[in-house]
Amino acid sequence: MIGKGHAISSTRASLAYGWNQEKEAEVVLKEYLAGDTPLEITEEFKIIQSQNERCINNTLSFVVSPTIEDGKHLSSEDLGKVAKEFLKEMNLKNHQAIGFVHRDKEHTHIHIYANRISLTGEVYKDSFIGKRSQIAADNVAKQLGFIRVKEVQQEKLQEFQQHRKEVQNIHEKVLQSRPKSLDEYIKRMQEHQVKVIPNFNKSRQLQGFRFEYNGVNLKGSEIHRSMSGNKIILGISQNDSITKLKEAPKSLQLLNSTVQLSTGIINKIAKDLVKQTIKRVLDTGIGMAY
Repeated sequence: MIGKGHAISSTRASLAYGWNQEKEAEVVLKEYLAGDTPLEITEEFKIIQSQNERCINNTLSFVVSPTIEDGKHLSSEDLGKVAKEFLKEMNLKNHQAIGFVHRDKEHTHIHIYANRISLTGEVYKDSFIGKRSQIAADNVAKQLGFIRVKEVQQEKLQEFQQHRKEVQNIHEKVLQSRPKSLDEYIKRMQEHQVKVIPNFNKSRQLQGFRFEYNGVNLKGSEIHRSMSGNKIILGISQNDSITKLKEAPKSLQLLNSTVQLSTGIINKIAKDLVKQTIKRVLDTGIGMAY
């Protein structure tokens, strides 16, 4: 089961999407609400939201998706229970909320909209809400005996074990030739039929790579930890340096243009540099008292 979540300001439009009959929408959850249309529910939300008018993104939007296999067998009552348990895991029991099931696609999923302002006027903190939604959905799946994302991922990695080993071997062979840029690395991987696909976040910052080989597309970290973005960037950056790097780069050349690195990958590279420094000190004994 997968969970996604974020705070929004377009309450009525989002509720209208959730209630879309073309998507075979069905209401499976109502908490502290009486209305029967998007407009009525929006007005009920506004009454509570008027307690804290400084909060702009005052509605929480979630999508909870059981696996395709689980979704085929879940009744409306079952899906309502999923939505209720999800809200409990997200600590939203004291908030207005409504949940809709969409069955217009093979993948049955639930749209949940919750008032960010509680019945007593507190603003729900939305920091890391996407990650917390994932954890909450996984906990609900575990409680209700559904297939968990971690199990699906593990099965996927087991299935492609030989494939992963082949890509890792090609990666290591290419690194032994000491490519001095990412473009050179990508070109040499392509010569071995491995397509390296840069992965960018919404801010167009580089946060890693995916690798496509024999029709299978996997993240670098799914193949081997040595193929995570920070490891590759650090190794290649050092190939191109006369002296060892002293700090993590903020940007680099990729596909004939300068790209910014994500904060996450910069921090990981910085940690790797610290570990390298400590290892060199221990190996050489420099600065150590006896």
